[in-house]
Amino acid sequence: MDLSTLITPGTLFFFMLAAVTLVSALGVALAPNILYSAFSLLGTLGGVAGLYLLLGADFVGIVQVLVYVGGILVLILFAVLLTNKLGELKLNNLSTGLMVGAPAAVALLALIVKGVTTTAWPLTEEATAPTTARLGDSFLREHLLPFELVSLVLLMALVGAMVIARRAAKEEGRSVPEESHDRLVG
Repeated sequence: MDLSTLITPGTLFFFMLAAVTLVSALGVALAPNILYSAFSLLGTLGGVAGLYLLLGADFVGIVQVLVYVGGILVLILFAVLLTNKLGELKLNNLSTGLMVGAPAAVALLALIVKGVTTTAWPLTEEATAPTTARLGDSFLREHLLPFELVSLVLLMALVGAMVIARRAAKEEGRSVPEESHDRLVG
């Protein structure tokens, strides 16, 4: 076999996305600053989303971008940037457990390499149609009852969180001493 037949544009793109994901993951773990770790997480999550899209899981890839990159990562960045005491604390990622975790990481890497090289990987056909239509049809036909039950459980959790937060706010209002209450009002 010729090397040019083995290296297709899809294979090359896969290895590029995998490299971006791995290098960014190393950046998350080994960055000297927590802000750099958060920005490296952007590359990791984006690379994983690209891998999902490349493998034909378009719904999961778009959800990865919307939920993790668009929501959670932005929340983490705002939390890091807007924390008032962060500048005073001088938080650094010192990687203090690097020597303790290095042998475990090498053993895990050897196990993964052994698994990858000894497994007979089956070849599958490419997904030609988008998976979102099939997922939506499945949610609204075969799995309608579990889908609705999950929505009810989430609604109950939301109502419960609101009740707990309201009760805590009321209790917090009662525990204010009279002297400080007069200073706040007057």
